[in-house]
Amino acid sequence: MADLLGSILSSMEKPPTVGDQESRRKAREQQARLKKMQEDEKRKKAEFRKKMEKEVNDFIQDSALQKKKYEPMGKIERSILHDVAEVAGLTSFSFGEDEESRYVMLFKKEFAPCDEELEAYRRGEEWDVAKAEERRKLKEQAALEEEAANQNQRRPPSPSSNYRDKYSHLIGTSAAKDAAHTLEANRAYGCVPVANKRDTRSIEEAMNEIRAKKRLKKGEEDTGAAGSSSSSSGL
Repeated sequence: MADLLGSILSSMEKPPTVGDQESRRKAREQQARLKKMQEDEKRKKAEFRKKMEKEVNDFIQDSALQKKKYEPMGKIERSILHDVAEVAGLTSFSFGEDEESRYVMLFKKEFAPCDEELEAYRRGEEWDVAKAEERRKLKEQAALEEEAANQNQRRPPSPSSNYRDKYSHLIGTSAAKDAAHTLEANRAYGCVPVANKRDTRSIEEAMNEIRAKKRLKKGEEDTGAAGSSSSSSGL
């Protein structure tokens, strides 16, 4: 019984010492400070969001503005501004090389930036519409010149003189195709026009002629065979 009572008493929490009380007090104070910091951070975010919503609304209402550039801000502030812009139906981008210099730009949907404008902002340059138009015209002119140069390279070289005039004493003055159409047969050289080589007979006429030739040939063979047999009989 005594051992059981002793174990119960030893398991009970001992009264805190002076050192333990001080540690607990500091922990409570630290927890209270952390909670206050979190509440302050939440309040600041809400205030910043409310401020951005007002500025975005003013930007939308101003028909003279197409875009709006903000001063560099932290990552959390940029995230809030991007969210506000998306809810309002705007297009937003962040630019800047390092974290301290990154800023946000808002664009109305009907004035969304082109790729060249975005590249200029990413390089840290200001977008100039007049200079961009000049660069575009120069690019188009360079493309046209390059296309013309390629066409000249693909074009077959043309002779500096007309071969017909140079060799007219040999080939005549008419074109080769025209000369072929007006070609006349020359019996001395066996030249026959192409038109004379074409068979104008019908299939039936051709077959009848072939059959007639076969019958004629067969009759000649029969006559020859009969003459040979008569000669043999006389011997």
